[in-house]
Amino acid sequence: MKMIIGGAYQGKLHFAMKKYDITEDDVFDIDICAFEEIYHKRCINHYERVIKVLMERNENSVVFTENLIKNNSDSIIIMNEIGGGIIPIEKEERLWREQTGKIGCRLAELSESVERIICGIAVVLK
Repeated sequence: MKMIIGGAYQGKLHFAMKKYDITEDDVFDIDICAFEEIYHKRCINHYERVIKVLMERNENSVVFTENLIKNNSDSIIIMNEIGGGIIPIEKEERLWREQTGKIGCRLAELSESVERIICGIAVVLK
């Protein structure tokens, strides 16, 4: 598994598509794909949104992520960094940030590579 992180609109997906020869058909995006497709795509974009949907469904996002890693270990997971900036007033938003951070740490630990994209340029973290 490979992990790509960075702020919003920093070119993460474009970078992944170019570096790993990924097509649009290879990409899972929660906004346009059926949830079940997540296990069948090479690249999972906006994993932070997947976590939010799981939390809204009262599903365990940690268990889901562990299962995803087992069943799709060759995937490329792209996540926006959402932990910086102003702390949200809403409790659900704070819990989402915390859960996303914890899962991001686990994904980074298990990934063979972690790259942070800033202005379309990769910084290798692992």
